[in-house]
Amino acid sequence: MVGEDNVSLRKRQSPYGSAEDKDGLSTRLEGDWTFSKSSNGRIDVDHMIKRKMQLMAEAEQLKPAFMKGVDSHFTEFINDFIAKSASVESFPSAFSAACSENDGFKTKGSRTPPEHGKVFIIRRSLLDELFEVDHIRTIYHMFIALLVLFILSTLVVDFIDEGRLVLEFDLLIYCFNKPSIVVAAWLCMFLPTLLVPYSLLVQWAKGYHDSSHKTTRSAFFGTLFMLFQTVWLGVGPVYIALAYDLPVASRLIVILEQVRMMMKAHSFVRENVPRITAAAPHKSGSLQLPKISQYLYFLFAPTFIYRDNYPRTPTTRWSYVATKFAQFLGSLFYVYYIFVRLCIPVYRNYSHEQYNIRGVVLCIFNSILPGVLIFFLGFFAFLHCWLNAFAEMLRFGDRMFYKDWWNSTSFANYYRTWNVVVHDWLYYYVYKDFISLFGKKCKAAAMLSVFTLSAMVHEYALIIGFGYFYPVLFCLFMCCGMVFNFILHDRREGPFWNVFMWTSLFLGQGILICLYSQEWYARLNCPVKNPTFLDYVQPRSWTCYLKM
Repeated sequence: MVGEDNVSLRKRQSPYGSAEDKDGLSTRLEGDWTFSKSSNGRIDVDHMIKRKMQLMAEAEQLKPAFMKGVDSHFTEFINDFIAKSASVESFPSAFSAACSENDGFKTKGSRTPPEHGKVFIIRRSLLDELFEVDHIRTIYHMFIALLVLFILSTLVVDFIDEGRLVLEFDLLIYCFNKPSIVVAAWLCMFLPTLLVPYSLLVQWAKGYHDSSHKTTRSAFFGTLFMLFQTVWLGVGPVYIALAYDLPVASRLIVILEQVRMMMKAHSFVRENVPRITAAAPHKSGSLQLPKISQYLYFLFAPTFIYRDNYPRTPTTRWSYVATKFAQFLGSLFYVYYIFVRLCIPVYRNYSHEQYNIRGVVLCIFNSILPGVLIFFLGFFAFLHCWLNAFAEMLRFGDRMFYKDWWNSTSFANYYRTWNVVVHDWLYYYVYKDFISLFGKKCKAAAMLSVFTLSAMVHEYALIIGFGYFYPVLFCLFMCCGMVFNFILHDRREGPFWNVFMWTSLFLGQGILICLYSQEWYARLNCPVKNPTFLDYVQPRSWTCYLKM
């Protein structure tokens, strides 16, 4: 009884109930061990098991006290950390110091962002952290093994059919054909994007505060900027892609770079105009125009939010850059083999059957597997490998290009975390600007405008890339995507909603791969000699039928 009272006293004194209680339990265990021996030295097994169960029950009773102590100390630590990091200026430095201890990263003087703007801090990409865990890295190895099997199956089939090993990349060469035209088109977009917006901003800013007609001056330079965005960046790349009959991948490169530069130029002007108008006139040092070197860095930085300076890493790990570019190229070959082994054999002879609902349903479910693989590879290749490679070369510190979108239980959270780079631009320059113009009561309309703009840009890229109008992606965005965004909101939690989200994503990928592939081969198998405008906007897969 005395021993038990001492144990109880020690348990009340210690908030964790760990070390001291463990000593008490060990002492009692030794006593029970001694007591449980019989006179001939043999152990009473039943008594030992009974005492073991009693000790386990006592340990379970100690567990809440231990966890309560840990929770209180952890909460105290977090509150203290938040108190020290209350101001905006102190937060980047505190986080930078923490990251410097872990990764050797240091933040270099970044300009305090505008009020309610995005804060850039030093942080790694989530997959880089997850790949340090053996279990997650094994999943990555599984994808590599699947790629090896795709290559081997292609070689074996070609050897059986041709009698020799054939390793050709006709589809890959066709999709990325005419690279010289692509490079020329990119230079024609990049150089004006570097010079024209910067020159217009500087010329407008130098005479703004001295002008007696500020509104007229701003409208004049704003019109010039809009004309540049619409005519040069808007019409020019489309004309090049169509006039030179670029293949699919080459067209998509030109169009995606066109959209990227338009978003970059808009952010540069949008972030600097309020700063210039708020500067005190005729006050020395109040008007600080950005340098062209800062704008040049922004054009290559993996972000669409302009800042004069960003948190920078101390060095460039060129081995890391080489690894990311190798993974990017590996992902391209992976997609190539998926099309060769899983897609082309299915859709090549599609037009030999009449269009019917049964065939479409079977096609959609057969396309889910390649669609999901392409979905994962697209995310990994562009949002992880490509952006991290450029971030490392530029020593760009903030690597949060995506979040843990795979854990989302709502489509609202999925849209926020899938592509953080694009989401930031849409949030600050479309959603928040819409609310600032029309008031907080128009949040639903602001969200609708974001969805409409995103759907239009995605469909625009596919229209120019494929050369025909078949708005499957637009309909999925505006119908299913928007409805799910409002219905499956952030209050939906639990495993069921995560399963539902993944099921919807898988089904959507199957629909996209199936319908766009059907339309592509229908236009190859049933060409029109003198196509009119209606021939480009009417689905040909509904009517194309080749009799055997």
